[in-house]
Amino acid sequence: MDVQARELSDSFDLERLTPEFYADPYPTYRALRENAPVKRMPNGCYVLTRYDDLITAYKNTKTFSSDKKKEFLPKYGDSPLYEHHTTSLVFNDPPAHTRVRRLIMGALSPRAIAGMEPDLIALVDSLLDRIARKERFELIGDFASAIPVEVIGNLLDVPHEEREPLRDWSLAILGALEPVIGKEVFDRGNNAVKDFLAYLETLVERRRARPGNPDRDVLTRLIQGEDNGERLTAKELLHNCIFLLNAGHETTTNLIGNGLVALDNYPDEKKRLIAQPDLIKSAVEEMLRYESSNQLGNRMIVEDTELGGTKMPAGTLVTLCIGAANRDPAQFPDPERFDIARTPNRHLAFGTGAHQCAGMALARLEGAIAISRFLARFPNYTLDGEPVRGGRVRFRGFLSVPCSINA
Repeated sequence: MDVQARELSDSFDLERLTPEFYADPYPTYRALRENAPVKRMPNGCYVLTRYDDLITAYKNTKTFSSDKKKEFLPKYGDSPLYEHHTTSLVFNDPPAHTRVRRLIMGALSPRAIAGMEPDLIALVDSLLDRIARKERFELIGDFASAIPVEVIGNLLDVPHEEREPLRDWSLAILGALEPVIGKEVFDRGNNAVKDFLAYLETLVERRRARPGNPDRDVLTRLIQGEDNGERLTAKELLHNCIFLLNAGHETTTNLIGNGLVALDNYPDEKKRLIAQPDLIKSAVEEMLRYESSNQLGNRMIVEDTELGGTKMPAGTLVTLCIGAANRDPAQFPDPERFDIARTPNRHLAFGTGAHQCAGMALARLEGAIAISRFLARFPNYTLDGEPVRGGRVRFRGFLSVPCSINA
């Protein structure tokens, strides 16, 4: 290993990240995989970067717990953020996780998702119509971020005139999940949880009085529960509605933005996809692998274990580096190459095992429709200025991407 790579792995600290890392984390990920794949941080937690090690952590839920109560209490204290993140689906273990997931998956059935396609196409086309009236446009604000907020708004049947705050609430809550946060981010996240809960209480009250169609309206389905009488508690209902928006919002925005920027960076792959639009499904999978929307996951070890020759006692916090695992050459030949026809492509952008993303079929559909219809409409689009990254390590995407149509 070269000296520079060794220095990268030796000096890496998840709580003291450099501007260079935020711009391009992949050289560091590569150095960690090769030199310190089970890397102990100064604070005592470990960072895993190999594909096989992440698979082990994802699938062994008895040893690697997703319950965040112990981890988040020192970070958030007795706050709305703590209540939210320890109640939502993603940060719980079975059986609580299983029960909530089953209710949500029932509302995101293949038939329900297929039924969303006509509305999704209409939404994407209306955004493209607006872009067509401009010479320059902003890829994230004018297109990528507008799609998932509307889709989740439709899922919960939020009135259109009430959707404006949803994106800012989501960004504030997710921003507080970064490894290190200051008071401003903490306060903004707590205020967003409080405002979001207050809004949802009124929405749920209205929906109880006038239920929607449970086959299309996820909120009605969650309120009514399963035929066997299984229902969410009032607190679970509200926090998992927030979770649905958050889980489906920034990650899908990032998928669309990262994907279209990657195609601009790799013009041969862009031409290939334009010439062979039936490659869109494998292209979306490669976008998810190459520039994963969600780069980090977390687990807590609840019984003494050993991984990669490293012994870790119960109580150890572990960070799963999805962005590193998705470029592991042991799993992906020539992993730094962007190949829209890559197969097989068993990436971990949606995790795997019990916690595999409940909304992944919907995210794939949104990505495929948004990117394919954008390319068909504006095959000559180009970046028109320097894209601005979001400044996050957990969620990797862009704040803004200035573009021109060049039609």
